[in-house]
Amino acid sequence: MGDDSEWLKLPVDQKCEHKLWKARLSGYEEALKIFQKIKDEKSPEWSKFLGLIKKFVTDSNAVVQLKGLEAALVYVENAHVAGKTTGEVVSGVVSKVFNQPKAKAKELGIEICLMYIEIEKGEAVQEELLKGLDNKNPKIIVACVETLRKALSEFGSKIILLKPIIKVLPKLFESREKAVRDEAKLIAVEIYRWIRDALRPPLQNINSVQLKELEEEWVKLPTSAPRPTRFLRSQQELEAKLEQQQSAGGDAEGGGDDGDEVPQIDAYELLEAVEILSKLPKDFYDKIEAKKWQERKEALEAVEVLVKNPKLEAGDYADLVKALKKVVGKDTNVMLVALAAKCLTGLAVGLRKKFGQYAGHVVPTILEKFKEKKPQVVQALQEAIDAIFLTTTLQNISEDVLAVMDNKNPTIKQQTSLFIARSFRHCTASTLPKSLLKPFCAALLKHINDSAPEVRDAAFEALGTALKVVGEKAVNPFLADVDKLKLDKIKECSEKVELIHGKKAGLAADKKEFKPLPGRTAASGAAGDKDTKDISAPKPGPLKKAPAAKAGGPPKKGKPAAPGGTGNTGTKNKKGLETKEIVEPELSIEVCEEKASAVLPPTCIQLLDSSNWKERLACMEEFQKAVELMDRTEMPCQALVRMLAKKPGWKETNFQVMQMKLHIVALIAQKGNFSKTSAQIVLDGLVDKIGDVKCGNNAKEAMTAIAEACMLPWTAEQVVSMAFSQKNPKNQSETLNWLSNAIKEFGFSGLNVKAFISNVKTALAATNPAVRTAAITLLGVMYLYVGPSLRMFFEDEKPALLSQIDAEFEKMQGQSPPAPTRGISKHSTSGTDEGEDGDEPDDGSNDVVDLLPRTEISDKITSELVSKIGDKNWKIRKEGLDEVAGIINEAKFIQPNIGELPTALKGRLNDSNKILVQQTLNILQQLAVAMGPNIKQHVKNLGIPIITVLGDSKNNVRAAALATVNAWAEQTGMKEWLEGEDLSEELKKENPFLRQELLGWLAEKLPTLRSTPTDLILCVPHLYSCLEDRNGDVRKKAQDALPFFMMHLGYEKMAKATGKLKPTSKDQVLAMLEKAKANMPAKPAPPAKATSKPMGGSAPAKFQPASAPAEDSISSSAEPKPDPKKAKAPGLSSKAKSAQGKKVPSKTSLKEDEDKSGPIFIVVPNGKEQRMKDEKGLKVLKWNFTTPRDEYIEQLKTQMSSCVAKWLQDEMFHSDFQHHNKALAVMVDHLESEKEGVIGCLDLILKWLTLRFFDTNTSVLMKALEYLKLLFTLLSEEEYHLTESEASSFIPYLVVKVGEPKDVIRKDVRAILNRMCLVYPASKMFPFIMEGTKSKNSKQRAECLEELGCLVESYGMNVCQPTPGKALKEIAVHIGDRDNAVRNAALNTIVTVYNVHGDQVFKLIGNLSEKDMSMLEERIKRSAKRPSAAPIKQVEEKPQRAQNISSNANMLRKGPAEDMSSKLNQARSMSGHPEAAQMVRREFQLDLDEIENDNGTVRCEMPELVQHKLDDIFEPVLIPEPKIRAVSPHFDDMHSNTASTINFIISQVASGDINTSIQALTQIDEVLRQEDKAEAMSGHIDQFLIATFMQLRLIYNTHMADEKLEKDEIIKLYSCIIGNMISLFQIESLAREASTGVLKDLMHGLITLMLDSRIEDLEEGQQVIRSVNLLVVKVLEKSDQTNILSALLVLLQDSLLATASSPKFSELVMKCLWRMVRLLPDTINSINLDRILLDIHIFMKVFPKEKLKQCKSEFPIRTLKTLLHTLCKLKGPKILDHLTMIDNKNESELEAHLCRMMKHSMDQTGSKSDKETEKGASRIDEKSSKAKVNDFLAEIFKKIGSKENTKEGLAELYEYKKKYSDADIEPFLKNSSQFFQSYVERGLRVIEMEREGKGRISTSTGISPQMEVTCVPTPTSTVSSIGNTNGEEVGPSVYLERLKILRQRCGLDNTKQDDRPPLTSLLSKPAVPTVASSTDMLHSKLSQLRESREQHQHSDLDSNQTHSSGTVTSSSSTANIDDLKKRLERIKSSRK
Repeated sequence: MGDDSEWLKLPVDQKCEHKLWKARLSGYEEALKIFQKIKDEKSPEWSKFLGLIKKFVTDSNAVVQLKGLEAALVYVENAHVAGKTTGEVVSGVVSKVFNQPKAKAKELGIEICLMYIEIEKGEAVQEELLKGLDNKNPKIIVACVETLRKALSEFGSKIILLKPIIKVLPKLFESREKAVRDEAKLIAVEIYRWIRDALRPPLQNINSVQLKELEEEWVKLPTSAPRPTRFLRSQQELEAKLEQQQSAGGDAEGGGDDGDEVPQIDAYELLEAVEILSKLPKDFYDKIEAKKWQERKEALEAVEVLVKNPKLEAGDYADLVKALKKVVGKDTNVMLVALAAKCLTGLAVGLRKKFGQYAGHVVPTILEKFKEKKPQVVQALQEAIDAIFLTTTLQNISEDVLAVMDNKNPTIKQQTSLFIARSFRHCTASTLPKSLLKPFCAALLKHINDSAPEVRDAAFEALGTALKVVGEKAVNPFLADVDKLKLDKIKECSEKVELIHGKKAGLAADKKEFKPLPGRTAASGAAGDKDTKDISAPKPGPLKKAPAAKAGGPPKKGKPAAPGGTGNTGTKNKKGLETKEIVEPELSIEVCEEKASAVLPPTCIQLLDSSNWKERLACMEEFQKAVELMDRTEMPCQALVRMLAKKPGWKETNFQVMQMKLHIVALIAQKGNFSKTSAQIVLDGLVDKIGDVKCGNNAKEAMTAIAEACMLPWTAEQVVSMAFSQKNPKNQSETLNWLSNAIKEFGFSGLNVKAFISNVKTALAATNPAVRTAAITLLGVMYLYVGPSLRMFFEDEKPALLSQIDAEFEKMQGQSPPAPTRGISKHSTSGTDEGEDGDEPDDGSNDVVDLLPRTEISDKITSELVSKIGDKNWKIRKEGLDEVAGIINEAKFIQPNIGELPTALKGRLNDSNKILVQQTLNILQQLAVAMGPNIKQHVKNLGIPIITVLGDSKNNVRAAALATVNAWAEQTGMKEWLEGEDLSEELKKENPFLRQELLGWLAEKLPTLRSTPTDLILCVPHLYSCLEDRNGDVRKKAQDALPFFMMHLGYEKMAKATGKLKPTSKDQVLAMLEKAKANMPAKPAPPAKATSKPMGGSAPAKFQPASAPAEDSISSSAEPKPDPKKAKAPGLSSKAKSAQGKKVPSKTSLKEDEDKSGPIFIVVPNGKEQRMKDEKGLKVLKWNFTTPRDEYIEQLKTQMSSCVAKWLQDEMFHSDFQHHNKALAVMVDHLESEKEGVIGCLDLILKWLTLRFFDTNTSVLMKALEYLKLLFTLLSEEEYHLTESEASSFIPYLVVKVGEPKDVIRKDVRAILNRMCLVYPASKMFPFIMEGTKSKNSKQRAECLEELGCLVESYGMNVCQPTPGKALKEIAVHIGDRDNAVRNAALNTIVTVYNVHGDQVFKLIGNLSEKDMSMLEERIKRSAKRPSAAPIKQVEEKPQRAQNISSNANMLRKGPAEDMSSKLNQARSMSGHPEAAQMVRREFQLDLDEIENDNGTVRCEMPELVQHKLDDIFEPVLIPEPKIRAVSPHFDDMHSNTASTINFIISQVASGDINTSIQALTQIDEVLRQEDKAEAMSGHIDQFLIATFMQLRLIYNTHMADEKLEKDEIIKLYSCIIGNMISLFQIESLAREASTGVLKDLMHGLITLMLDSRIEDLEEGQQVIRSVNLLVVKVLEKSDQTNILSALLVLLQDSLLATASSPKFSELVMKCLWRMVRLLPDTINSINLDRILLDIHIFMKVFPKEKLKQCKSEFPIRTLKTLLHTLCKLKGPKILDHLTMIDNKNESELEAHLCRMMKHSMDQTGSKSDKETEKGASRIDEKSSKAKVNDFLAEIFKKIGSKENTKEGLAELYEYKKKYSDADIEPFLKNSSQFFQSYVERGLRVIEMEREGKGRISTSTGISPQMEVTCVPTPTSTVSSIGNTNGEEVGPSVYLERLKILRQRCGLDNTKQDDRPPLTSLLSKPAVPTVASSTDMLHSKLSQLRESREQHQHSDLDSNQTHSSGTVTSSSSTANIDDLKKRLERIKSSRK
């Protein structure tokens, strides 16, 4: 046995673990003794046993276990570490103790559990006990329930959470074990003791017998509230206190407790939420719309069953509510209306606050449905509306309720008033502020005068309830005009009212009622109190008059009051409302005289109208004395002012008398009880005198006195409307000036902005500048009070005026409105208490918002719009959103009712298309501003979804969402957001973005709140989970937010909430809480009373933190003030916010304010070096990021704290950008004075500036760049050198900014980079900038490349790092960049290097692709032309006049749409300085006169002009100059020796390499342009044309299909080809050399090009097609006519035969043929007819008539007929002699056709008249006898009437009339229609104009595809164009007329355009004519500038003009061009 006693030697803790039970028993006993001895709860001894306590209680030996339990109990009671063991010990007790048979063990177990609860571990214990209820052993269950019951009984329901227990109760009642059921019954009784009836609903489903037993037990319970008997450790002091009180017999604390305990548990909280949406019948939404009412009823009954669940789970009930609302509003079956109302009631009850978001939609519908009379419907609706009211706040539904108050139906009025009464009962004085009470009282006061008694009674009840809730003092101001009877009725109602909130509100009200002075029952605090303001004249008698309606009350609705005013009379107490008061009679003049004579000396009255001014003056002096001595009560004000107004009244001519008179008015107003009626009498006169030089001041004084007596709002409105109803501008301007001052003196409260704004607008439009200036000054003053929203009223003013207004507002920015000095003192003496004072300013705040006229937009939110927003196609959704944005923009300020819009927008917030999400957010932001504080009601249904968007993965979407949430919060205050579970639900989502954004937002908002809703506690568990989030940013944000949560919830609550966390988490969180406790800010203090009184009760605009000094409060005085009970004022205007933001740095205190004078940068010795060491040693983060994360910002903040003034640092790291601007301004100011400090903190300053580069606000960026420029200038003066770490943490971020889209920023950044080279070596800068060239931003790449070029230029090749070779290779890569600007920049940089280094560049850049290399070579050649001697700087300072003219031509031609390359060429000539781009416009002012007179002074810049080819004006792209310059010298030599060179060059034209081809074309062009050299081409024309169309084919088939090829290159090539051809076909001798075959191929190529749709899609494509058009015309006109006609016929034949050929192609060939037909009369003699007829014969052989008729189009047959007809007409019978070349004439129908035609024409003309050509026109044979004249005329008219010969007929008629001027054609016209007559007249007029135009007028540009086929084209229908050589100008109207005829004749509608615009019509820019002369592009552009006016005339012509066969342009332009040409020639020759 020796071994057995071994354990005796072991230490206690080891004994406790021994396997022998004796050893353990001994161990436990010893442990117990040790535990009892340890006095210090924190002794280390306790920790030894930490891990053993579980073993103490779970010992397997029952005897030992008992001892263990005893020891454990002592341990738990005394050890501070015991809490850590809770979980394991209690679970041990539950599983191993509660099942023990020994009662002692169970008791100890229960005691241990209760002890754990006492040491604050209640939740963990409860959790374990509840787990025990799931045990199979009933003993354990019984013990657990018993423990819970004891715990509840001892600690009370505050410590023991009842909800989880109640949840398991029903299960316990169902247990098979009686013991369990009995225990359940006991605990149910115990729970009932604490929460009373709240327990009933959860137990309603248990066995009825059990329920009955329970009921019996419940009844026996004492009714007094239970109180805990045992307390937590933290509450033990409370216990001691309680005992003392009890011993003293007091029960006060209990009373307090009582109040706290009883309402604590709500049955609703104890219920489980049920999800019902998924349980709705599948066909519910169909059924509810069904036609049969039974089906609708079924659907509703299904819902009714579901909503009976007392608690419903949150979800999207919008559709269900919408369906129910529709039934309530629209269903004809009243039974269903009642049923739907019940369903709504169920939903509202089940969802509670979660239903709030739907309340706004349903309330108006229900209220309007009260028109139903049936009691059951009314009752159902009442229940529904009451239930709904509880889910929202009165504030949210007030708009809807007030709107219904005006309904005509008395039942609706009655029920609404009753609803308001019931709602008021739920309110308290704080939830029913003045701002809300005011509109309700105004509406109810109308109802108490209603004709229907039930409406009156209901209104009395509502007013009585309001009186009871907030007390008389608050309501009386609104009842000022109610008569005694009604007032008594209201009070009577008030006494009957039982309030929901117990007696508290009532007490408050009672207390308040003792305050007002006796005899003041109906006096308003604001107006009545003022009667006592004048202490020198106390008021003994009763009130003579009831005071004015409260300023800003109902009468202010925007109309000037009618005469009589809304004010009071000086007579007896008046009764009735203001409506009666307005028409109250004024005293008659007799009564007035009587009253006046009683108080004035008799002489005074007699002399009033004396004719002698001295007597009148004496009379006034007496009058004044009398008034001064009069007592206030006896002064008959109205009578006195009537006397003053008596003749001569205000027409008084003597200024001294007048001055006295005005002074007396002021006295009467000050000393007497001056009413609005009296004011009405004098104001007109005062306004009339206000502009008077001598009396103006007195008039103003009198007005001010009246304003003080009758309130400024009323007076101002009267005065302003009077001033503007008369014409005198001096009066108007002075009135406005007076008003500006008055507002400053009286404050803004109650002023009607709307009324003034219309007058201000009138004033702004006045012609008199003084009136305008006064109006702008007044606006400035109003701006102080109203804020930026004021500007919205003036946005449609003229820009000049708007800029003046803005300048005025700018002046006012940052100023605070002065404290009112007048009109207020009355309040301060009247003994108003805090209640009055505190709520007063609400008027002010709401006024400003109320005054903005709000538009109702709900009618614009149509169902179509809503469905658009929800459309599947994103484009349509976008359209919908655009419409909404438009509606809101247009309305500016809107009513809160926006129909279905919220649901529609909510859907878009999770749109898959992020652009739409952003757009929706922008709309919501607009909406917040437009709706103002009323946006509150949409917080739940729209605001919370915005918060969800904060979880978006895209940065910019989150930023937009945050901005939107802030915009909303600014309008709503935070209370709405924090109420309910919505916010905590959002925080629950495990989305790191959402969490960090939301926590950041809360951290920003919470500190500003004075109080928060209790629901904030719901966010705490999620906040704790965020503290342990995987994402570092979320953890950081959560830590930042902790102190602010604690500030509102307190440390205790927060610590308690950690109870549910895992032990490890809990310890961490508690540690963080401790830390946060130290940093916890104080709550913002309520505003000091002392300051608020003199300012008229206006508290600061935004709650300053506790430390805010008194003057801060004053500074924001008269700002609209928030209701102190609220989180933030609902009406807080944006101005108030911004003003506060600007004036008061948020946390400054007085002391710090004084400190601002000190240095802003503190020099810390070796501070910078230490920071660099830390960075190198990786102790801190290296400054390197793509976007700055919070840890970088924090780190910088920490580093700055030691060396930057605290206040400046607050500004620098403020969340509002305006503070950054302020900080920068301060830094700029201190730059010079604190050089050392700046240099000492330079690394930090630069780092902070890099953060500013990531801000989106441009103003900050601009300011930062401004500062940097100054900073680097200073550093270079100080000869400072940047350190490596400064450079590397700054330059990369600066380089990023060089890619900004805004020019001015890029310019600044480049300037800074230049300056940096002075403080940091350029060679080290180089790699940073080189890095910038790798950016994705093309602007950045281009700018960096340019900067590199500048560095090389300034500092030589040595800057290129690491080696010039590597650097240049990297730069050269960018020559192939896809962005034009980057390519150009890269080329220019290399050209710069070439200029410095010469040909060595090619070695350094290595191998380039052929294309890149050729671009580079070309650029280098071009640069060689430029005088490189001119230094860069010079170019920057003064642009030379004649810079690279070629690029000017480029600029000129392309205008705004030019491609970047030409812009850059322009810039290039300025060697890469961005300023160049802005100088382009100067070229437009090219002054030819100056150039002409200037003989070669700028010789060096001009050589370009000498041989510069100018003739490519029709090409879209200039032929590249450098090539010309390079090759032309050789060409001269070649030309002289040999034609072989030409052959060689022509062979290159068809080259596959575009550049080779362009080069060859350029050289040929050079030749063609010089007349003396052009002949060299003779003999090579066919060869050249073949090469050209081969190239065209190559482009068409190969190049266009090549993706890699730049389309610009192709366009360039096309331009060269077309340019060349045009040059060629200008020279007739060469043009005629082209043979038929070649012309056919050429035309084929050109027409194919015109039809190439790929070209049309290119930017310059239209220009190319236009040029081709022009070229085709040239080819048709200039080439050999036989050849071209023949070529076209063959081409037509081929195209008709080829199946692949497009119909468009044949059509264009035919149009060319028609063109040729039109030319025939001129060219017939030069044509080889035999050859042509042979071609026609072959054509007709291939296409006989039958075959032609089968063609889809009738064009071919018509074309052929037209051609033959014209030939016949021109040649007559001789035509038949030209068939010689046809071998077998019978093969085609040609001969027969010609014969038929000849016969027909002979028949037609008759034997006597012979047919001549059109040119000669028809002439009648002179011998024609009179007898035949009639027949002849009939023949002519027959022709005119026929389709084919109409032209011919008209021509014959014209000739006839000319010959026989006396001939009478009237009889022929008489029988015809009006149209035919006018047609003939027009036709004759046109022919006359043409004939007078001497000779033929050549045709215009090209082929119009619109040429109507039905009309036979004849030479007469040609249209003049620029090519008009005769100098006669033909007006456009002629062509319009002719066009109309043509269109009419062809049966076309004159209004309708055809589908395809003509290729030749002006495709893109109507202002650019297609010029047919051979002048070149430059000429044309220059002349265009001179000619633009004419052009506009033409482009404005009727759009039909495009259908004519060309553009109509006046020929004067030709003259212009010729003139310019000559001048240019002169310039050229003078330069040679």
